[in-house]
Amino acid sequence: MKVLVVDDDVVSRMMLMHLVDSCGSYEILEAEDGADAWRQLEAGLRPAIVFCDLRMPHLSGTDLLARVRAHPELAQLPFVLVSAANDGATMGEAEALGATGYVVKPFRIEGLRPHLMALEPDEAPAVTAQRLGIDAARLALYLGGLERQLLDAAGTLDAAPAAGDTAAAGARLRRLRDGCVTLGLHSAATALARAEAAPQGSLVLHALDAARAAVAAQAALLGRGNAS
Repeated sequence: MKVLVVDDDVVSRMMLMHLVDSCGSYEILEAEDGADAWRQLEAGLRPAIVFCDLRMPHLSGTDLLARVRAHPELAQLPFVLVSAANDGATMGEAEALGATGYVVKPFRIEGLRPHLMALEPDEAPAVTAQRLGIDAARLALYLGGLERQLLDAAGTLDAAPAAGDTAAAGARLRRLRDGCVTLGLHSAATALARAEAAPQGSLVLHALDAARAAVAAQAALLGRGNAS
C-alpha cells in the first residue's frame, strides 16, 4: 500500500515517514513540496493516502488538495493535512476543502494510525473475537457498552465546546476512538480521529453517528453469525 508524504521541511517529513512506517507495512513515498507532489500525481502516482503539510512554498497543502479534488481520477483520494496550526478557522477551512482528516504537529502515532487503518475494511466479528481472545457473547457485551458510550457522548457533545472544554472533548473522543480500534471498527475510528482534531459541533455529531452505525452493523453481523 503506497503512502505519499508531502512536507517541505526535511526533518518533519522524515519524522512523519518514520511514524507511518511504525504503523505497518507500507511503501512510503515522499515529495519535497506541493508542486513536487502534483508532478508525481500527474505522472500517474496513485497512493492509497496522502499526508500533506499545510503551509509550503510553490504549492501549499490546501492548493494541492483543491487540485486533487478537482481531478476526476484523484477526487476520492484520502488526503490528510498536517500542520502546527490548531485553530478552528484553519481546521474549518481544511474540512470545507474536503480534507479527509487533520493532524496537528508535533506528530503522534495515535493521530496517524486511524487514518491508515481506515484504508482497511472493518474486521469481521469472528476475527475481532479471536484477536481479543473472547467469545461472541463477550464481544456483544463490548459492542453494547461502546454503543452506550457513543449515545451518552452525543448527548453531551452536541455543541461546539467552549475554549476551556476543547481538551476535555478531545480526550473523550480519543477514548471512544481507542474503543473502536480495539473492536476493529476502523472506519469509525477514523471519523472520531477527525473530530478529535477539530472538536466542533457538526463534525463531532457526524463522527458519533458514523461510529454508532459501525457498531450497529458489527452487532448485526455478530447476530447473524450466532444464528447460523
